[in-house]
Amino acid sequence: MLYLVGVVAFALAILLSVSLHEAGHMITAKRFGMKVSRYFVGFGPTVFSFRRGETEYGLKAIPLGGFCKIVGMTPQDDDVDPADEPRAMWRFPVWKRTVVMVGGVAMNFVLAIVTLWIAAIFMGLPNPDFPTTEAQARQEPAVISIADCVVVENAARACAPGDPASPAAQHLRDGDRITAINGTPVANWGEMLQVVRATPPGLATVSYVRDGTAGSTQFNLASVQRAPLDGNAETTTTVSAMGVGLDIQTPNMLTYGPIDAVGATADYTGDMAVATVQAMARIPEKVPALWDAITGAERDMDTPISVVGASRLGGEAVQHGLWEIFVMLFISLNFFLGAFNLVPLLPLDGGHIAIAWFERARSWIYARLGKPDPGRVDYFKLMPLTYAVILIGGAFTLLTVTADVINPITLIPR
Repeated sequence: MLYLVGVVAFALAILLSVSLHEAGHMITAKRFGMKVSRYFVGFGPTVFSFRRGETEYGLKAIPLGGFCKIVGMTPQDDDVDPADEPRAMWRFPVWKRTVVMVGGVAMNFVLAIVTLWIAAIFMGLPNPDFPTTEAQARQEPAVISIADCVVVENAARACAPGDPASPAAQHLRDGDRITAINGTPVANWGEMLQVVRATPPGLATVSYVRDGTAGSTQFNLASVQRAPLDGNAETTTTVSAMGVGLDIQTPNMLTYGPIDAVGATADYTGDMAVATVQAMARIPEKVPALWDAITGAERDMDTPISVVGASRLGGEAVQHGLWEIFVMLFISLNFFLGAFNLVPLLPLDGGHIAIAWFERARSWIYARLGKPDPGRVDYFKLMPLTYAVILIGGAFTLLTVTADVINPITLIPR
């Protein structure tokens, strides 16, 4: 039940983001005096609508987005009433048209940034110092968690019947910080691994700190097969093991006060902006991996997801009480929507902005050359490219939706 609630909640969050995006266009257009004839949430058949002033507002049956109709977005629009000609969007100065087209993107970015600021105060933001690689983890204090067993062979797997018990289980506790092995001091997890592996299997003296009090104990180290810590993963040797894991002490999330949250939000916004652009640049190379996921291969966690996949992840996050993941997914979605819509291709907002400024630059150059203004760009001549973008975008959307249905990315391994 919680999973379904999460799926629906995230789908509504997506709808909210898209609807506010369109509201950004509508509000700025109205502010400048352009005529907005329609603003609808959803697509397809109309569920209900009402008219307020000159604009029709309504809800459509398919909740997969929204739209607003600004009269005369291009000079080629043929549905402009003669009485509305002076208010056609294309007649307005280029900077006003730019503001209107950026208004939707700005809504997504503002929504993401405000949500980040609130999250920084009440939930926390990811700690940039949290170890995300093996090398970083080895710099953590050697605070341990007791393993259930020792896997003798060099394999990353869960405990199985017949595996020997952890040697440390009867002598150490979760949260103990190891300080020395046979008198050799260790400052962090990486040093502890090196010293333990260099110690012959058998009896060893282990020094530790527990609740601020130093202590020591003796027990037999297990004999296991492991690859070198910094070497060829295909080569294994016989080394010692204590049967413990790393209990990372660096907090994963950091909370801030309202003032400090401003700086943290700014830093994280910059990181997300870079990550979003990099992820968008990698999309073409991820298409083969998406196809492989559909045809039976393991789903690459780094492949793009659709609104279906995002909603499923949102459902999982709610199901397992991982609200921070739900919120970060929502923030990431708005960053992506904002950045993607700035791509300078029709029918995206960035395409309209690029054309407006191309017209302005071309007119300026012609004026300097003493030539007559060439006028507006003929959108009809750009339709083949526009249709190609729509076709490619539709095919990619279908590919990601199919992958998210057949072989979805999950938070908890299946």
